[in-house]
Amino acid sequence: MALLTATDIERSYGSLQVLKGIDLQIEPGEIVAIVGASGAGKSTLLHIIGTLDRPDKGKVIIQDTEVSKLSNKALAQFRNERIGFVFQFHNLLAEFSALENVCMPGFIGNQLSEKNLRERGIELLELLGLADRLDHLPSQLSGGEQQRVAVARALLNRPAVVLADEPSGNLDSHNAEDLHRLFFTLRDELNQTFVIVTHNEHLAEMADRRLVMRDGLMEP
Repeated sequence: MALLTATDIERSYGSLQVLKGIDLQIEPGEIVAIVGASGAGKSTLLHIIGTLDRPDKGKVIIQDTEVSKLSNKALAQFRNERIGFVFQFHNLLAEFSALENVCMPGFIGNQLSEKNLRERGIELLELLGLADRLDHLPSQLSGGEQQRVAVARALLNRPAVVLADEPSGNLDSHNAEDLHRLFFTLRDELNQTFVIVTHNEHLAEMADRRLVMRDGLMEP
C-alpha cells in the first residue's frame, strides 16, 4: 500500500494557476526526486503534500489519513508526528546547541520525556557522524554539519516521510555529495522514505525515481 497518495492536486494564487492536476504516489522506503525548471510548481507541491498548504482541489492521503479533512490543530499535530522537513537553509535556532535543535520537534510534540528525547537526539547525531558536536552552537558548525543537524531534527519523531526542498542547494559539492549519500544510508538503515525537490541532477539520477514537473503538471 502506498505511503502517500496525492490525487488531482490543483493550486492557484490569485489568477496564477501553479498546479494543474498533479497525481503522485510514494511507496514506503522510496527516495523520489522531483526536478523541473524554476516556477514549475515543485515547492508548491511539496508544501501541499507536507500539509503546509492546502490544495484548491484534490486530496492528499498519508498512511490512510486524508489530511485535508483534519482541523488546523489536528493537522499541526499530524505534521509534527508524521512528516519531517529539510530545507535549503537549515533554519537552526542560533542560541541552542545541536542536540537541543534536534530535540525541538519533540519538545513541541511533548510525546516523550526529556530524557528519552535527549537519548533519541544523541542516537541520531551519532548516526549522522556528529557525536562530538552535541553541545556546539550552529555558528560553531560547518555548513555540512549544520545541514546534518537539520536532517537529524527531521528524523526525531520517526516520521513516515521526510520532505526535502533543495537540501544541498546551499552546500559546496563535497558536502552536497556527503548529504546525498546520507539520505541513502538512512533509507537502507531506517527504511526512511524521502521526497526531494532538487536542481542537482546527480542526486536526481541516484534516486529510485526521478519525476519531472513542467508548468504545473507531472511529465508522463
